[in-house]
Amino acid sequence: MKKFKPALALIFIFALYSCSTVPLTGRRQLSLVGDAEVNQSAAASYKQLLSDPKTKVVSTGTDAQRIRRIGTNLSVAIERYLRDNGYGDQYNFQWEFNLIQSSEINAWCMPGGKVAVYSGILPVANTDAYLATVMGHEIGHAIARHSAERISQQMAVQGVGGAVGVAAGNQSTATQNIINQLYGVGGQLVLLKYSRNQESEADRLGLTFMAMAGYDPHNAVAFWQRMAAQNKGGAQPEFLSTHPADATRIQDIQNRIPEAMKYYKQ
Repeated sequence: MKKFKPALALIFIFALYSCSTVPLTGRRQLSLVGDAEVNQSAAASYKQLLSDPKTKVVSTGTDAQRIRRIGTNLSVAIERYLRDNGYGDQYNFQWEFNLIQSSEINAWCMPGGKVAVYSGILPVANTDAYLATVMGHEIGHAIARHSAERISQQMAVQGVGGAVGVAAGNQSTATQNIINQLYGVGGQLVLLKYSRNQESEADRLGLTFMAMAGYDPHNAVAFWQRMAAQNKGGAQPEFLSTHPADATRIQDIQNRIPEAMKYYKQ
């Protein structure tokens, strides 16, 4: 066991000092993998997904234009906030907004600003404000570096060698593999699973981002109520789920609206 002690001490030091701060919420998080590496791996996975013959990308039409327009409004407002609050040099997002033809009620944002919205969610997000709610929430995951945080956690759990490798920046392949697993690239696409705390943080960021982009955050309550109505057959108990229970999420959002309204610009 003695030979492992120096390495374990090294990992402790990495965990202690390799931290980043989430904009707006101020939460400190473990960060053992660099943003450039994660964003590069995510971009490769996103390109892989869009080029897959099974993926039907909708590039023209009203819905595709609507998603790009709302996405642009959100990204411009977010980048302005990051720049004005000293985070500008910490993010180098190359934004993309694509509509994917699918019956799934789903949307996500990969690290680096790679956004996908499935057509199945459009009947639920049938107003610009509703769509800004879900897109703002998913972008919140990316701004909060939730994927990088989960990669760091997984790498750390894998052991001393893996964590040291991440800290040394030699895990590009491993990083992309984990991103592919998180987003279901290469297989059936599934909603990225986050912890309840990360989901709540993304809700908070999403509310603020939509407000910054000129969408009234009060609309988020109605949107999540519409999403809750899609849960047919009963929802899983909250303590067994990676997502907050519908009632908990809606109540938390209502509590956060006054904070978001400080940023609302019509």
